[in-house]
Amino acid sequence: MMPCKRSLCIFLLLLFTACQPTGAEPASAVRGAVSQTESSTENAAIVQAFQAKKRDVQVSGRGIVSKLLKDDNKGARHQKFLVTINQQQTLLVAHNIDLAARVPLAVGDEISFYGEYVYNPKGGIIHWTHHAPLRDHPAGWILHQGIQYQ
Repeated sequence: MMPCKRSLCIFLLLLFTACQPTGAEPASAVRGAVSQTESSTENAAIVQAFQAKKRDVQVSGRGIVSKLLKDDNKGARHQKFLVTINQQQTLLVAHNIDLAARVPLAVGDEISFYGEYVYNPKGGIIHWTHHAPLRDHPAGWILHQGIQYQ
């Protein structure tokens, strides 16, 4: 092989190799995408609680914000939104904004959370996503873009 052609082949090989995916996708490709395997593992306790129609179960999970709802301003104020945790289940999150900071969310944002699950036929509700001022309940939280709200 002539030196010029060999250099060109090596260059093309290096270029082709550099363009191959490495397993780490850019944030823009990952935003709003939770793989089926990850969501089923991380949300297994929620799915089981829903199937068993349980309530008052401490759970952690992860999902994608699918809808922002109006705040509930009756009594303690709550930020409300829907989170899709898998293809079959969506949760209503009721985050107490009298005890914790409002989470700056947009539809499509990925969040992780820890709180109390309550069954309802639509998928369930997550609440107690805040600290417990009287320390009479496990403290919950919402993790959004690396910031924990509780």
